[in-house]
Amino acid sequence: MNCAKGEATQNYTQKTKEETMLQKQPRLKEKQRQNNRFPTQPNCVSCDKRAKEWCPLGGNINRLDDAKTLHMYQAGQSLYHQGTRALGLFCVESGTIALRKLDAQGNETIVRLIHPGQTLGYQALFADELHTTTAEALTKSRVCFIEKQTIQDLFQEFPQLSLSFLQRMAEDLHQAEEDRLHLTALPVRARLAHLLLLLKDYYGTINKEGDVEIELPFSRQDMASMIAARPETLSRTLRALERDGVAIFDKKKVTIKDLDDLFDELEPCGVNVR
Repeated sequence: MNCAKGEATQNYTQKTKEETMLQKQPRLKEKQRQNNRFPTQPNCVSCDKRAKEWCPLGGNINRLDDAKTLHMYQAGQSLYHQGTRALGLFCVESGTIALRKLDAQGNETIVRLIHPGQTLGYQALFADELHTTTAEALTKSRVCFIEKQTIQDLFQEFPQLSLSFLQRMAEDLHQAEEDRLHLTALPVRARLAHLLLLLKDYYGTINKEGDVEIELPFSRQDMASMIAARPETLSRTLRALERDGVAIFDKKKVTIKDLDDLFDELEPCGVNVR
């Protein structure tokens, strides 16, 4: 009798636990949905990826915390579109953003990649013009947005901040000139080697054999446009690099056994990326 009673009590307790878990599941799922919609806000004060442009704020960096909003973007989603008005600045906390430019013939080219810690959208904002590119997330990204009025207020209160962004724009212009020189002066093979060396700093890992593996964040068509080459020219160049043992290309994965082989592609052209 006591055993039967004990068994009945155990069954009742187990049933109660199962019912409680079933009741909690909808609440847990709803909490998970809320967390996805309203992710944890990054802290500008402790952010180790914060762009150097903001350094003049010093101890007032918390002003960004009060003004910013965090947005989550999936791969393929756009932050803004070419031809739209600039409403503020974007700061990338994680992920990769591509700046795509569409020409009059409808051809689209990636003109720049934006990585964690970098700011974008300021050229059109400061010039009070329309965006000249479309900003598209290549990977899942967390991006903070700061409205135009907040930026203007900070510039008035901290004049050194505007000078800092002016320096940033000057550096961008210098880099654009260097990129243009590479596209016009270097052979396609050297342009590709140069691109791979730049990408390995952000997307490169070391596998168990000690080789460098780069997971490309874009398609081969995008790669071709970035080095100003036709897709068929890029395909021939990839095969040539594989034949010479410089790199192995498997869909979006690139394996490089010896980085010196890539550097050797650039040395005759006088390009130094070490």
